[in-house]
Amino acid sequence: MIKIRHIELPDMPLLLAPMEDVSDPPFRRLCKKYGADMVYTEFISSDGLIRDAEKSTKKLDIYDDERPVGIQIFGGEEGPMMRSAEIVEAAKPEILDINYGCPVKNVVCRNAGSGILRDIDKMVSLTAAIVKSTKLPVTVKTRLGWDDNSIKIVEVAERLQDIGIQAISIHCRTKHQMYTGKANWSWITKVKENPRLKIPVFGNGDVDTPEKALEMITKYGADGVMIGRASIGHPYIFREVRHYMNTGEHLAPATLAEKLDACRQHLQSGIIWKGEKLGILEMRRHYAPYFAGLPYIKPFRSRLVICENLQEIFEILNEVEAHYSKEENLVLTSITKPSYAGLDG
Repeated sequence: MIKIRHIELPDMPLLLAPMEDVSDPPFRRLCKKYGADMVYTEFISSDGLIRDAEKSTKKLDIYDDERPVGIQIFGGEEGPMMRSAEIVEAAKPEILDINYGCPVKNVVCRNAGSGILRDIDKMVSLTAAIVKSTKLPVTVKTRLGWDDNSIKIVEVAERLQDIGIQAISIHCRTKHQMYTGKANWSWITKVKENPRLKIPVFGNGDVDTPEKALEMITKYGADGVMIGRASIGHPYIFREVRHYMNTGEHLAPATLAEKLDACRQHLQSGIIWKGEKLGILEMRRHYAPYFAGLPYIKPFRSRLVICENLQEIFEILNEVEAHYSKEENLVLTSITKPSYAGLDG
């Protein structure tokens, strides 16, 4: 069992990574349904929270069927981050998570996200202030460092533990790598080999198969695995990974019927949460990953991404089901890995 203060997770927990424009309540609930042990919100601007900006405050919405859930915030200044921590606490998540990993320019230029990796002392003092300002367990998601010449993740993990964080998630790339190249999981081993480190260490980056998830734990020593982009359009990856961990065997891939059911559920939940107009609009980015690997899907997908009528969307999805029903037990074996810049840290 893995514990984050009072929160109990199973051995080898599977976590849904915080991803901008992806890990909203409709998607989190799907991932939870298919086996995610803990989920995180999209990252939320501390400046937006203290200004009561609707886009930021809306991201505080959490529901009982997705718990345990962590709300993730980002910012580079102590005052706004402390005040936003108080706002987060009022939303009653299980965890407050700090984003020190996002590498996109408009975050980094504010000394937030991975921008703070240029000043580890400030990173530590800012985290200490947040820990003192909330009763929630505080966790951190970060990258290895600013670049290959300034990797200090072993020191960072220990120093953050010493000022009170309860767990750390490490995206095993530097800021300069962005989302390119290969994640260097060997740093997880180096962090875990520090005899002073007692908090859970979760690994993130390039986990897109059950084999890789198990390897991150058994070979590199991670306490759990955080999955991000590989879950987009594929929330079943948590079910597949857990089955492989438990049995050493591969679970049968999701059928087209399961894909369509998840897609419909995602759409319906989004409309309930956001309203029909916005729910339809924001669902458009998800159709391609849901149907990745399905031959000759482009004409259907092209219609889905321009359709503005909910009933017509469901009719198109029914057409997809009818069109491919001749291929009994059709499965989508492709795991999509879209290169969405700025999704997560």
